[in-house]
Amino acid sequence: MIQCLKHEDTGRSLLWNLMAAVVVLGQTKPSMKLNSQSNSGLRSDCVGNLMRLTLDKALAVGSQLEVEAIDGTQHILITPSLAAQCGYSMESDPWGNTRIYASLMGCYVDNNEDKTFNVGLRLQMYDQSPSKVVTHEVTKTCGYSQWASREIVCDRNYMEVSNYMTTYDTAAEMKGHFNPKDDSKMNSIPDATDTTPGIWKLTFYTPEPEVMVLSEAQQAGYGAMTTPNRLVMRSPYNTAETYSEDVAGIPMEVFRVSAYYKAPHGLTVVDSAAACPIGGVMFTEDVISWHVPRHITPLIDGGIKILEMHMGINGQRLDKAQMAARGYTLSATKFHIIIEIPIGSPDGYYKSHAPDYQYHTTYSVEPMLELLWRAEDTQVDTRYKVLFPITTPLMPQRPQVSDNTIPEERVFKAQLGPLLHDMELLNITFPTGVLTVEECNARGFTIQEHSFSNGTKSFSLQVPFSDDVVLKHNPEPLVTVYFLPLILGFIILPEQTPVPCPMEVEASLQDVVLPRVTGTCDQNMFYISVTYGSQGHNFQTMIGTHELTPELAELYRLRENGTHFSLSVAYTSSDAVFELIESDSIKARIDLLLWDSNNNWKLGDFSLACNFPLTTTTCYPNGTMTTLTAKVESVHNLLLSQLTLTDPSCKPVFSDDRFAYFSFHVDTCGTTRTFFDNYMLYENEIALYHHSAKAFTSPVDPEYRHKVSCYYLVNDTETMAFSYKPRSNEPTAETGSGQLMVQMRLAQDSSYNLFYQTEDYPVVKYLREPLYFEVELMQSADPQLELILENCWATLTEDRTSLPSWDIIVDGCENLDDSYMTVIHPVVSDSRVTIPSHVKRFSMKTFTFTKDEEVLKDQIYVHCDAVVCETNNREGICSGQCVNPAGMSRASPERTKGVKRGRRSADSTHNQKQISSGPILLLYLQSNL
Repeated sequence: MIQCLKHEDTGRSLLWNLMAAVVVLGQTKPSMKLNSQSNSGLRSDCVGNLMRLTLDKALAVGSQLEVEAIDGTQHILITPSLAAQCGYSMESDPWGNTRIYASLMGCYVDNNEDKTFNVGLRLQMYDQSPSKVVTHEVTKTCGYSQWASREIVCDRNYMEVSNYMTTYDTAAEMKGHFNPKDDSKMNSIPDATDTTPGIWKLTFYTPEPEVMVLSEAQQAGYGAMTTPNRLVMRSPYNTAETYSEDVAGIPMEVFRVSAYYKAPHGLTVVDSAAACPIGGVMFTEDVISWHVPRHITPLIDGGIKILEMHMGINGQRLDKAQMAARGYTLSATKFHIIIEIPIGSPDGYYKSHAPDYQYHTTYSVEPMLELLWRAEDTQVDTRYKVLFPITTPLMPQRPQVSDNTIPEERVFKAQLGPLLHDMELLNITFPTGVLTVEECNARGFTIQEHSFSNGTKSFSLQVPFSDDVVLKHNPEPLVTVYFLPLILGFIILPEQTPVPCPMEVEASLQDVVLPRVTGTCDQNMFYISVTYGSQGHNFQTMIGTHELTPELAELYRLRENGTHFSLSVAYTSSDAVFELIESDSIKARIDLLLWDSNNNWKLGDFSLACNFPLTTTTCYPNGTMTTLTAKVESVHNLLLSQLTLTDPSCKPVFSDDRFAYFSFHVDTCGTTRTFFDNYMLYENEIALYHHSAKAFTSPVDPEYRHKVSCYYLVNDTETMAFSYKPRSNEPTAETGSGQLMVQMRLAQDSSYNLFYQTEDYPVVKYLREPLYFEVELMQSADPQLELILENCWATLTEDRTSLPSWDIIVDGCENLDDSYMTVIHPVVSDSRVTIPSHVKRFSMKTFTFTKDEEVLKDQIYVHCDAVVCETNNREGICSGQCVNPAGMSRASPERTKGVKRGRRSADSTHNQKQISSGPILLLYLQSNL
């Protein structure tokens, strides 16, 4: 269902511009070109006491029409006031089809003894250019001799009554006054100063008498004239001398006058009256009922007998067969004569309107009623003819939208109608803008007009779902609703009145292809690929419990094109979870969720679990056992730092939220020993203990137990070849030598996965931005060695001995004097670090050296002294503990005001290595606050 809109109802019947009455002589107007053309499209006929001229719309479109009466050699322009005074009327539909009526008793008609009548009209049509005039001249001769004693004509703009004159002495006298050869005196309005016989004065009854001489009546717009046998009076509607009267419930306009006629034998008074209906129409949805009083009391004093009763259309009588074919009825009751016309009959026309933004239509038709009655007392006959144009009230219409869309074809197909033929589609407003009909068709939208035999039409359109004018949304994850709101911009012809008509069509399809996730693993990484669905990248990605932010995307090496994206995630990532840990592997899982946050829909849920090789327990020949345990998903509230061996005093050497690392000797921490065959089995258990030797389990979390064991060979026989040869000297051991390499690198972030290369220096950082350093013992696979950072400090230059300087790590511990506290990070084995004791990591915040509150230089270098220790040597710096007591400063007494710096400790007696990193340039964040 649609609602048609418009801004203002400007619909009116087309009126011709009739100018003030002038007499135009036979010559053409100087500024205009006169074109004489054939009368094609013009048709004239005689309809009783009227002449009717029909002008086809093809002649009148785009033109301004002027009608002139031809009176001998003169052309008299017919203005609206002159038309009502002289018996002319015009009716036109909105498209220019025009009917012009001329009374045979009218002015400028060549009357021959009231039997034959010559009517001449000249039509002048002015095109858009005022200099061009198209002229048509029409003459018509009508014969009419069936005059009744009284003839009354009710036309749309005047009331006319003519009475047969019976007061003249002889016909010769009548002929002497009405000289047939003196046409101008016979047919022109008489001059009041003329002393010849004729109408002298008039008395109008309103109903009070009002007296006027002829000239005064003519100036007031009334017509009064005589013909060879008749006296004619004519009045417009709604004048000062007419009045309204209700007759049998029907309002009527009444015109009553007495004419004083000067004749040679004396003065004669002729009483005339006309009463014309101005109402009496009733409407239903289907029928127009027109009621006319059967006894028109202003015209009838006594009883009457109706002799003839006729119905007509547009001034033309219809016979019974014609009426039946059209569904017309003519009937009489005690009080009324009734004409019924079906709305929509072919003799009328429909017109579109749009008041108050609603689409309406009207139907117009012009019925005619013609009666002939005889007065029972005087036996005087009266012929009564009424031409009565009727237009229905505004009838609301609801053009329907026929949605013929088949969703699987992915094309909207809709039809709007029915509409009247005066509605023209100008443009269509889509959500993206306005397109003309031509632009719509050029874009691939098929817009067609369909005409029907009943005079209506409809418009159809086709719009593909894929066009951007179509709106879409998803009420369900797999369903797309396609929605097309339109405003069809019509204009009503010929007024060019705009009428917007909104319509909406909608279709649903289960056509959504969801994104697809796949994944694989190698020995260290998860590899995940997400292929986009039919709606592209319209989702958020959750990896583990975190949204995939740009920072995480960089960490997980996100690669993306128009069809998919891929991620590479280490199994040790914080977003992976551990399901099971075994002696030689760990089972890890990564979860990926694709989420539509606008609708709270889960578009994809993917989990990938793989076993990754990992040596969790190492058994050393000297009886040392090391083991690595991890937090598994099934005990998600576990704090790894609270785990212990069987002996609760044996806690992790290192722990974080993911791993706990134990190192102990087989004869400590409650380790048990079992002999069988040639092996010794040492076993211990990692668990939670609470104030007793019994393993503790919370009532919520499942029990956590992790058994570790080592096998040692007890007896072994080796077969060796032996031969005796005296030796000349005692055997000596050959001294071996080698070079240990240590490197220091600056990591790009806290994951220690990516490092700055040589070509990246100098590295630029903001003040107080963290720096992440890693120091590693290279080219050594000896687990008995451990790398210790003895001292680290910062300088302004590459010279590690330059001043000023500032201590970062002193005797293996963070510098407690530093307000920007250095943090030493634990290291666990992963795909890159196989021996955690060979790697040390620490972080610090960038700072600058100042003096007198001025920056000395916008760069720093970092240097370290590293010591390589044997794990069984736990003395001095190799003890792995902070040597200096807590709270004591290691800063040098030599200071520069405002400068952070310290002194270097003495050279260590251990295997010491010196490494440096830099330069690091500093940037400053400035504020305009």
